[in-house]
Amino acid sequence: MTTNVTVPNLEEPDTFYADLLAAHEGLSKEESDAFNARLILLMANRIGNLEELKSLLAAAHRN
Repeated sequence: MTTNVTVPNLEEPDTFYADLLAAHEGLSKEESDAFNARLILLMANRIGNLEELKSLLAAAHRN
C-alpha cells in the first residue's frame, strides 16, 4: 500500500482554493455536489492506482 503525503505538496494552494471556490459560484447545492463528484472522478482517473485511491479514501474517512 502506498503512503499518503502528509506534507504540503500542492503548488500555489491558495490559488487552487480560490479557483475551486470560483468554480462553485452560482451553482445550486445539487449542482455543486455534482461538480464535486465529477472532479473527484477526474482526479481519481488521473491518479489511476487503486491502492492509492483506497488509501486516500481511508485517510479522508479518518479525518
